[in-house]
Amino acid sequence: MSARIITDRETGRSRGFGFVEYGSDSDAEEAIRQMNDAELDGRKLRVNAAEERPRGPRPERPSYGGNQGGGGGDGDSFARSFASPSFSKPKGSRRGLRGRKRSLG
Repeated sequence: MSARIITDRETGRSRGFGFVEYGSDSDAEEAIRQMNDAELDGRKLRVNAAEERPRGPRPERPSYGGNQGGGGGDGDSFARSFASPSFSKPKGSRRGLRGRKRSLG
């Protein structure tokens, strides 16, 4: 049996999920049955079998353009990048977005 908690690459904090690998399918099914919907620290757990994700090239991440290298600027270039019609919303929390925005200015 092995367990792995998934963490954010930038902050090192837990992303709120992990993976446990069991020696047999019956052990895994029993753990899912016992722990799904169990409560931990006031929160309900959701436990299920992992699904294989297709392998292949990862999609490109959006480029924010503008003031990437630090330095001056009025900060509007970051806001303008959100107005562009080709922008796709980044994954992650608003907190992470605000942190990235602050680090660009």
